[in-house]
Amino acid sequence: MTSPIKPPDGNWWNQPVNRRESIWLGLGVGWSLILFGWMSAWTRVGDQNPIGETFRIEGDEYREKMSDYKDRATETDDGLVPPDRDVYLQAMRFQWDGAPVVLEAGTEYDIHLNSLDVQHGFSLRPEDALSKQINLQVLPGYEWVVPMTFDEPGTYHIICNEFCGQGHRSMHGTIVVEE
Repeated sequence: MTSPIKPPDGNWWNQPVNRRESIWLGLGVGWSLILFGWMSAWTRVGDQNPIGETFRIEGDEYREKMSDYKDRATETDDGLVPPDRDVYLQAMRFQWDGAPVVLEAGTEYDIHLNSLDVQHGFSLRPEDALSKQINLQVLPGYEWVVPMTFDEPGTYHIICNEFCGQGHRSMHGTIVVEE
């Protein structure tokens, strides 16, 4: 079977490239290098990317940490008040263990994230602003410690943004930030 597209006649690959085409190719390569440099600098200097440490951890070990955290936390009508700057959240079908949480505005917390069963997404956004959000991946077997400071009081919604099963749409949690 032959191709319906006929190859050009002659040695087309040995023909000189038109000057205008060379200019456009040069502009394209130049612009690509500028964008690559911009992205590289932005991720290093921009201060918008989540940082933190990730540790390998067994599910039972993290469950013990969660249990200890919940025993030491104070339970209020709005949620758990952490005993210190460490906040533990564990994703599991189809809930966030450890949420709702009550935090203080302006205080830096270390948010410890883990999944008990499958990959989940941790999407955190303020109640009144859909455009301000952070998205993280939560994986089983890993503990991701992400430092976070909430500058504005209000309710922040935790939503799973990775499909995790039939009850995925109901996987919500909240962080209440008070003055």
